[in-house]
Amino acid sequence: MIVGVPVTSEELHEFETHRTRLFGIAYRMLGSAGEAEDAVQDAFLRWNDAERGAVREPAAWLTTVLTNLCLNRLTSARARRESYVGPWLPEPVITEDSALGPLDTVEQRESVSMAFLVLLERLTPPERAVFVLREAFQYGHREIAGVLGVTEANCQQLYHRARERVARDRPRFEAAPEEGRRIAQRFLEAAQGQDVAGLASMLAADVVSWSDGGGKANAARRPVLGSDRVARLLVGWMRKGGPGTRTVVAEINGQPAILGSIAEQLVMAVVLHVVDGRVEALHTVVNPDKLAFLSAQLA
Repeated sequence: MIVGVPVTSEELHEFETHRTRLFGIAYRMLGSAGEAEDAVQDAFLRWNDAERGAVREPAAWLTTVLTNLCLNRLTSARARRESYVGPWLPEPVITEDSALGPLDTVEQRESVSMAFLVLLERLTPPERAVFVLREAFQYGHREIAGVLGVTEANCQQLYHRARERVARDRPRFEAAPEEGRRIAQRFLEAAQGQDVAGLASMLAADVVSWSDGGGKANAARRPVLGSDRVARLLVGWMRKGGPGTRTVVAEINGQPAILGSIAEQLVMAVVLHVVDGRVEALHTVVNPDKLAFLSAQLA
């Protein structure tokens, strides 16, 4: 529910029918749930002020407004991320309740995965907009061209460049949700039991662990490589936990994950990238600012 803005019930209902899709687009473009919410709110304000006769297709109109709001935000966000302390990771989002739209296919799950969103950071803002609308939401080039105010040929060029930029390092994404949750539960039990060998056996030999503390929480500022080193890192995290520590398995960004809380406060989200039954990468967010949206979801 949006407060502080005078709207009719019909206008609010019309906007709410598009809210999840708009948030899903904004999150994939920005990698930040908080900024995505702000962009959706700004889109609503413009919707509320719009001349109704000029809006022939609300879905297309809202998509155009939101996408351009995100393009403006991406320009400043890229500058901030250049000075970010340590690795930058997207804000984690619980996806079991379809907060980012349907994730029924491998492609849909890939579009919100941590590894894939990090890859999208190498795109220019227009390339990212075209790529997200095309790959995650199946918009046609003509529709996207209308959203961005470019020619259809230019849109196709942007999409081609974007695909080339992400193709080389595009992660494999195969684990079904049920399999991923089982692996995450076994993974958690091995970590709780401080079973280094057991953990290492569940990790790919060339596993990589990325941690995002943003200079506000203790985290490795470089990736940790190799199954033995990553297993020991995980056991070290578990040893630091004291009374009031709680860990649970959840689905974050379409992937299995482990959430850690101390005295009912969320302090860590570890997202597992599982391929062929082994964990190929871990993306751990401990920056408290980036856990705010996830904490609100849990509450």
